[in-house]
Amino acid sequence: MTELKRCTQCVLPETHETIHFDEKGVCNICRQNEFKEEKIDWTSRKKDLDELVSTYKGQGDYDCLVPFSGGKDSTYTLHYLVKEYGLKPLVVRFDHGFLRPNLHENTMKTIRELGVDVLTFTPNWRIVQKLMLQSFFDKGDFCWHCHTGIFAYPMWIALEKKIPLIFWGEPSAEYTAYYSYDQAEEVDEKRFNRFVNLGISAEDMYVRLNGAVDKRDLKPYTYPPLKELRKLKYRSVCLGSYIPWDVKANSKLISDDLGWQGDEVENVPPGYGYEKIECYLQGVRDYIKFIKRGYTRPSHLATIDVRNNRISREEAMEIVRKYEGYKPPSLELFLTHIGLSEAEFYEVALSHGVSPYKHDPASDKPGKKTSDFDSWSKAGEMPKEYASEQMARWRKRHTQD
Repeated sequence: MTELKRCTQCVLPETHETIHFDEKGVCNICRQNEFKEEKIDWTSRKKDLDELVSTYKGQGDYDCLVPFSGGKDSTYTLHYLVKEYGLKPLVVRFDHGFLRPNLHENTMKTIRELGVDVLTFTPNWRIVQKLMLQSFFDKGDFCWHCHTGIFAYPMWIALEKKIPLIFWGEPSAEYTAYYSYDQAEEVDEKRFNRFVNLGISAEDMYVRLNGAVDKRDLKPYTYPPLKELRKLKYRSVCLGSYIPWDVKANSKLISDDLGWQGDEVENVPPGYGYEKIECYLQGVRDYIKFIKRGYTRPSHLATIDVRNNRISREEAMEIVRKYEGYKPPSLELFLTHIGLSEAEFYEVALSHGVSPYKHDPASDKPGKKTSDFDSWSKAGEMPKEYASEQMARWRKRHTQD
């Protein structure tokens, strides 16, 4: 297995997106975190937030819109806005198709305790399957429908309901360098096209699907016209741009106040039960990342704890060695959803490898099932004929490239 260069301060490897190292071997994400801790005047930022809220509060049927998955970040965001400012939000959930039982229970606790209105959209499953398969072929990431739907659909609702203020959770600067903490990170179309949609617009996806979907089916994944949003005088911002973001502290607060509970997640070490509990295919997504980049969720989580001075770098590396490299049991379920064989899955995933990492599937260890594994929906298998046809198209294009 390829030995990757890692940050000398945290444990992120050279294959992490947007990473680079300085002369001391410290990564730019760590340097951003230092800026966040040492240079930002959070008192001033909080005053900016106060002013922003006061500008929009009481101006319409709702004070703001909060996109909501039910995970730790969106739950904390909703809790903060209701408790700190007494806002009346419209909560908008994009159901990506893989929500877990405990998440539903957490959601009920949250929305009932906080007393908020909720709107949930569940997109056409057959369209979702085709988008997942095409996205996996093109980017080695099957989550295009989720990335785009979560960020685009709430903006359509903001327009429809005339809610100009939209609050998201943590800024991207917390984990990547697409933006930095010294920049004003608006969650807008520029950001959407910069990295959220993986470089594939809905128009691109329509062409790539070669007539397999109706153009109207892609509206939830299309960012609304900027002209209409400007007419609304919208602001789409991250709460974490105004207050310090600490996932562990945030998770404890919502657990104490709302009864929100963590969960087992494939490939997530003990002690991090708050992480990525929303999706039963999270283990597969992380596994694909491991195949492509040679690291996965444990590196990410251990890195956050190193930056927050909770563990040493040596302890972080021990977590990486102990918990990375597992093949998730959910892979079999995922393959029925997109209609590929395991051999076809590896053929596609390995083609998206990020240099210098080279993956050997034979070195992977079998992962354990979570306690709710048997309750995950197996309904709606992808028709094998469609998947085989698309696989043949991908092979032809891949050979030509």
